[in-house]
Amino acid sequence: CYFQVHQAVIDAGEEETGCTIHQVTEAVDGGPIVIQKKVKVEQGETAESLKAKVQPLEGTAFIEAVEMFCRGEVISYADAGVSIDAGNELVDLIKPACKATIRAGCDADLGGFGGLFDLAAAGYDSSNTVLIGATDGVGTKLRIAQKYGKHDFVGIDLVAMCVNDLIVAGGEPLFFLDYYATGHLEVNEAAAVVKGIAEGCRQAGCGLIGGETAEMPSMYAPGDYDLAGFSVGAVHRDRILPKNVSAGDVLLGLPSSGIHSNGFSLVRRLLDKENLEYTSPCPWDSSAGTVGDSLLTPTKIYVKGCLPLLKEGFLNGLAHITGGGLLENLPRSLPDGVGADITGHPALPSVFKWMQTASGLDDHEMLRTFNCGIGMVLIVKKESVDATKELLQNSGEEVVYDLGVLVDGSGVNMKSQLA
Repeated sequence: CYFQVHQAVIDAGEEETGCTIHQVTEAVDGGPIVIQKKVKVEQGETAESLKAKVQPLEGTAFIEAVEMFCRGEVISYADAGVSIDAGNELVDLIKPACKATIRAGCDADLGGFGGLFDLAAAGYDSSNTVLIGATDGVGTKLRIAQKYGKHDFVGIDLVAMCVNDLIVAGGEPLFFLDYYATGHLEVNEAAAVVKGIAEGCRQAGCGLIGGETAEMPSMYAPGDYDLAGFSVGAVHRDRILPKNVSAGDVLLGLPSSGIHSNGFSLVRRLLDKENLEYTSPCPWDSSAGTVGDSLLTPTKIYVKGCLPLLKEGFLNGLAHITGGGLLENLPRSLPDGVGADITGHPALPSVFKWMQTASGLDDHEMLRTFNCGIGMVLIVKKESVDATKELLQNSGEEVVYDLGVLVDGSGVNMKSQLA
């Protein structure tokens, strides 16, 4: 059993391990932490070598804990593994980034018990406004960021996964809150994540008005953290989407920036199968540098391109292509009795070609696993197509795909193959 614990540390790729002395409670290993001793997990470690490192620390840690109680020493929050000073340092580091997200209706000032937003100041009549809420995470893409040691972009992913859902309902993202949880707060690492969140909010035009940083010893392995995001948007009552969607409407596709934030459990499995490390040269794109650099390309935020269309009333519906791919997400925006014929799906980008080859998945399974190069689908009336494309190009969307058309029926019918 002792060796199994150390082997599990090695199998998980952890960089640190050690021993912990807890106060005794009803929960096993659940009492307040008295003392922790840590050692580095070196390259080529075995369960036996880790045991040889950790076991001598256990007796020392136990004696120190007993001596502390005998002397009546005070055990502080920091002794239990939670640093108030580190939390304060993090707030100071991220304040400028949060301030940069200020928009009409909020001040993005940190430190209060709650973030405030003034709908009237943002131009909304409360009697004719519906609020939209969205929450999401980044999934196991976080594991890549943690193992590769690059934390700058997962915050953008977090914002994108929320605000892209908001605009599907026709709403303008107004403000964002984040939740960052870890076992031990690494200030610079957390600051990089939150600065990424602030950058995502800047791209989406919403204010980062608050968040929570939770340091919870023994809840997470060393080096691990988790993220959750929460965003609120607003839409005028008569502009909620989807509306008036019918057969004959045209489907336009906006390209994705890569895999975005779905499917990474499969991606990581395929990397193991192909014996690739995150530091390996990228086999699907030589210009991307390493595998890690390519996979951590942030999720594209579609707010700036879609908001002008919403204001002009050109959109009848939208579909954010996330987990489940095109085949599962597009029908969520279609009424009963209406299906989609996909006649102009673009060729698979190189990263998806590699994933298909490595996995052996057929086109159908690819289209219900990954976004396959299409991150957002727009539903517009035929007479509005040219004006929609012009506005998209004016907003910086250089590529717009003629994806297909809505028809009487149900589901998504692929009339073109993935090349």
